[in-house]
Amino acid sequence: MIVVLLGAPGSGKGTQAKRVAERYGLTHLSTGDIFRAEMAAKTPVGLKAETYVKSGQLVPDSIVTEMVAGRMDPAGKYLLDGFPRNLEQARSFAADLALLKMTVDLVIYLNLSEAEVIKRLSSRRGCGKCGEVYNLQSLPPKVSGKCDKCGEAVVQREDDTEATVRRRLLVFKDLTEPLVAYYKAEQLVQEVSAEGPIDGVAKDVCAVIDGHLAECKKK
Repeated sequence: MIVVLLGAPGSGKGTQAKRVAERYGLTHLSTGDIFRAEMAAKTPVGLKAETYVKSGQLVPDSIVTEMVAGRMDPAGKYLLDGFPRNLEQARSFAADLALLKMTVDLVIYLNLSEAEVIKRLSSRRGCGKCGEVYNLQSLPPKVSGKCDKCGEAVVQREDDTEATVRRRLLVFKDLTEPLVAYYKAEQLVQEVSAEGPIDGVAKDVCAVIDGHLAECKKK
């Protein structure tokens, strides 16, 4: 089984992915983790990616897809977190999976309004020393402006300012709308509202997967 989890920045993909993977025994794959592992191991595809990363360029879609497809095993069960990122990656990935006689089984789209994305991300703060992450709305530090763990200053990242978040959203929409349309044409997409609390969203995501598994048993 291959489940793809999509959603805007701030929709909670990473949080939900960890919960879902653990509950259903899925291997959780994110491109960031794969990049780091492949580059650290100095694999052929990792070395390809490293040349782009070191020069500050985006890794081409073909290399990203090659990395992810290289982790696929027909006997495995996977949760893909934020991949594919665009239509080209989705089509290329489908072709690679076909060679393994595999397909994407389910795409869950965490739907979050633009206003809530801006609110969540512009409220995010991080410790400049230990990296601990806070949110002024839902998880503020105990002492304003100070990290609970190490006591250093808690600051806002440059890419979490409202203006930057708005730009990130525009890029996300340009990339994701054709991607979601592609998977909808394949009748794979199930939308889940990401507006509520983490536990509530997790319950809804699991209900979608349970429903999918129940349908598979009928076939």
